[in-house]
Amino acid sequence: MGAPLLSVRGVSKSFGEVHALQEVSLEFTRGDVVGLVGSNGAGKTTLLRLLCGLYRPTVGEVVHHATDGSEHAVDSVRQNLGVVPESTGLYHRLTAWENIRYHSRLSGVSDSHAWNRTVRLARALDIEDALHRSTRGFSKGMRQKTALLRALAHDPDLLLLDEPTAGLDVTSARKVRGLVRMLQQEGRTVIYSTHHLAEAEQVCDRIIVIHNGTVRADGSPSSLMLDTGTDSLEEAYVALTLDASREVSDAETYGWFQRRWITLLSRFSTGERPEIEEVSEDE
Repeated sequence: MGAPLLSVRGVSKSFGEVHALQEVSLEFTRGDVVGLVGSNGAGKTTLLRLLCGLYRPTVGEVVHHATDGSEHAVDSVRQNLGVVPESTGLYHRLTAWENIRYHSRLSGVSDSHAWNRTVRLARALDIEDALHRSTRGFSKGMRQKTALLRALAHDPDLLLLDEPTAGLDVTSARKVRGLVRMLQQEGRTVIYSTHHLAEAEQVCDRIIVIHNGTVRADGSPSSLMLDTGTDSLEEAYVALTLDASREVSDAETYGWFQRRWITLLSRFSTGERPEIEEVSEDE
């Protein structure tokens, strides 16, 4: 077993009355590829946002382990994180390389270092010829590959992927999986959220099944099948998640600022003139 990289200790996350995660404790080690598997509303994206410091736990803590054994809050080690959200968030007026360079400069990485690393990884993704093209006309697969290169330009220890192959064609999805395996060979840790059980079985050494905000199982694909007495990962997943999935709330999908504006705009559309009141970020 490798050295620990990230620990989740007794973490719960609530949005008002919605309990998105409940008493989650996990440890991630260096060089692992870990799959987060669950239905919509299971808590996968909430967990990823906690791991990268975008959310703060309601209860518990998330800590990063340095190579010298010291522990740090995730907020203080974002330089070691690469994140690819489900929505890529590219600037469409910029080229692929300009998007990557902008992000790498924010991370304090020199253009030459970012370029050399980007070109090497772009070859693996078969996107090298598109680096100087505007991203406005990119396909979903091209946007996803660009977002991956952007997340990797500063050479992070940990990569968080939220549904990285959702909506991709077979060839693009295969390229992404190949890159994940290459990163593992380099000693990187990859945490990989997906709906696709067959994909998780192909790529991941370890699978964490999340359902209704709780961890239902954590182990290798073979151990999950053995523990549930099933012959496939799909059957194991079904056996572990027999109770109905909860619905995703707006509180989890949007930030407090977005939720407030959606509420205000919906009221204005009906002719109502709501009073503007101060909203706490903790809402």
